[in-house]
Amino acid sequence: AEYMGIISRQGERIMEGKEKPKEEKVVVEEKKQEEGDKKKEGKREKKPKEKKKKEKKEVAKKAEAVYVKDPNDPCASKFGDLELIASQEDPEVRFKKIYVPVGLLAEDLLGKQVRVRARLHNSRVTGKIGFIVLRENFSTVQGVMSVGPELSPGMLKYTKAIPKESLVEIICTVVKPASEITGCTQKIELSIHEIWTVSKCAAVLPFQIEDAMTKVANQEDEEGEEKKVVEKKTEGKKGEEKKSASKAEEEKKEIHVKQMTRLDNRVIDLRVPANQAIMRLQSAVGRYFRDFLYSKEFVEIHSPKIIPGVSEGGTEVFKLQYFGKEACLAQSPQLYKQMGICGDLTKVFEIAPVFRAENANTNRHLCEFTMLDVEMEIKNHYFEVLDVLGEMFNYIFENLVKNHKKELAVINEQYAFEPFKWKTPSVKLTFLEGVKLLAEEGFKQDPTQDLSSDAEKALGKIVRKKYDTDFYMLYGYPISARPFYTMKDPKDPNYTNSYDFFMRGEEITSGAQRVHDPKMLSDRAEAAGIPLHTLKDYIDAFKYGAPPHGGCGIGLERVVKLFCGLRNIRKCIMFTRDPKRLTPQEKITPILNY
Repeated sequence: AEYMGIISRQGERIMEGKEKPKEEKVVVEEKKQEEGDKKKEGKREKKPKEKKKKEKKEVAKKAEAVYVKDPNDPCASKFGDLELIASQEDPEVRFKKIYVPVGLLAEDLLGKQVRVRARLHNSRVTGKIGFIVLRENFSTVQGVMSVGPELSPGMLKYTKAIPKESLVEIICTVVKPASEITGCTQKIELSIHEIWTVSKCAAVLPFQIEDAMTKVANQEDEEGEEKKVVEKKTEGKKGEEKKSASKAEEEKKEIHVKQMTRLDNRVIDLRVPANQAIMRLQSAVGRYFRDFLYSKEFVEIHSPKIIPGVSEGGTEVFKLQYFGKEACLAQSPQLYKQMGICGDLTKVFEIAPVFRAENANTNRHLCEFTMLDVEMEIKNHYFEVLDVLGEMFNYIFENLVKNHKKELAVINEQYAFEPFKWKTPSVKLTFLEGVKLLAEEGFKQDPTQDLSSDAEKALGKIVRKKYDTDFYMLYGYPISARPFYTMKDPKDPNYTNSYDFFMRGEEITSGAQRVHDPKMLSDRAEAAGIPLHTLKDYIDAFKYGAPPHGGCGIGLERVVKLFCGLRNIRKCIMFTRDPKRLTPQEKITPILNY
């Protein structure tokens, strides 16, 4: 109709002699139309950015608006901002106020009034009814509010104004929902009588927790730079426009919060249920490691982290000045564990940070991480150590599966993974057997050199296929792949009494029988180019009769990463320290695969 109106008016102007009906006029109009379309297209491209900024400002402005409670509100005593908690109350109140964790809100509490403190995960208020979702760790529960004699419109309005992620406290009754709740972990509902804000969150979050909880089909999608969503001009029929809009919505849903954004805002990222579960599994691995070794009469030690010289015999250390002397951060407690054995502690272990100045930006390397270290006396053969370690890993794996089903399910929900497989007793292969298995699959490996990362991954797949296990031991490594304090194989000096353990084709621990003869130790250190004066105390410890011994160092974060099939080790550590990140806010270069 609009088009016909234009034509009609154009005809009137032609009839009045105000316009010439020439073909060139039409061509000029078409050109003008094209130029106009181009300008409009340019505006459309700019519009999303401008619109986004405007929306962001409006959201911030709206969120920052302070809600003023009406003192005459009939429910004024049931909602509002709590006074800052500075332990000003009577300490006896801790016995009167009983809080129920969100994860324990279940049908056995139906009809009971409870007090809950948790984060406001989400809220939706429409008319006279409101729904909120509370989150604590990786448990969520739905609360309902409805305007009536016991709940005023002002109370609902206040609830609507509470920013997401604020810490709130509610008094409520546990009720059975009218229909099944699928969006929360708890299947009951909370009828809210009182709601108080304990600690208010900032109006605008760096990212939404819901976005960071999105199921990830390919973990590589979370790495790299954030993608900008650009609205494109769609032409054609209305049906086609709707189809394009629907496709755009699908694309937006597929966008994940990137790893760099998460690490820049790690405090928020840690609140994501999958990360809550990962941190608890990390804690559990350390706990089961400690429990098992205590049961075997090991002694827990705490070795120095500021040391002279180099602990591993390399140059990749963080150097520092120590009252005018040169020192470095320990790459490993290796030397001190051995000195503990020389001091007749017999069997020792340690859980502590270690420091590696390796300029490696991969998804499995860190500059600071937690090492689970073990050292023990050997009576006759270093396989005694392998037996203890194999039994220990079986204990850790069994307890993770038995006692942490919920954590594993939460992680699997966002980052799907195949259940970890292992054998009892553990599969043991010689280094040369590993080389042979690789050769059978067409993978060339020099038997006198260490395995590359690609070779380790390939061997992991071969072992899984042949032995149906994700965990195995490889022993008898070439001398070129081991530090100076490793005992040589008495049958072949080109190889050593050493071993690595693997999970899903990645190394998680490296160990060996140690050299316990002082002269042999001095000769090996000199051959490795290490100044003997930096190892004087260490070598001297072996002059007074040292028992044969061996042990290993296990990367805690790697165990968690590989047990759960995670791609990036940065998910398994509380705060990342790598070559490009010293604080949560420092940017990092794109992560390489290996």
